[in-house]
Amino acid sequence: MRIPDRMILVILLVMLMGCRSSEITLQEKNKKVIRQLVTAVNTRNYDLLDEIVAPDFVRHCQATPDVHVKSRNEMKQFLRQDLTVFPDSRISLEVIIAEGNMVAGYFTFSATQKGAIGPFPASGKKVALKYLSIMRLEAGKIAEMWIEWDNLAVLSQLGHWPPAEKAEE
Repeated sequence: MRIPDRMILVILLVMLMGCRSSEITLQEKNKKVIRQLVTAVNTRNYDLLDEIVAPDFVRHCQATPDVHVKSRNEMKQFLRQDLTVFPDSRISLEVIIAEGNMVAGYFTFSATQKGAIGPFPASGKKVALKYLSIMRLEAGKIAEMWIEWDNLAVLSQLGHWPPAEKAEE
């Protein structure tokens, strides 16, 4: 008995759709992890990070070259320290794209500067910072993060840039 060509085509299409749906499922699972990260940060529920961040997590950021985060615990410390500067901080996820084990997000960080940032004293001003992050997931957890933003835009919004001119003595 010969299977009609049309039937073979339908079977192949169904098989291809089945393969594609498992890839979408992985991507959707990974996007969900990133949304959980946003929720954990916004609610200050850092215990949730134990479920979604790998113990040997690494954060890469050219905008803060002196800040080293090389574990989940160091990430928690970083987030707690950030609250001393921006106690009302909030992250909004604007765009999320997933491909394989990588997820990219375009975010807005909104906060009021209540503490010093390096040499810059608390300004009491609000900032709405747009930033990009690419995250690599491994076994359903965030293993690595690359994050970038415009430091001059932040300093300008907070009133620290351009620098005030010094009075002549």
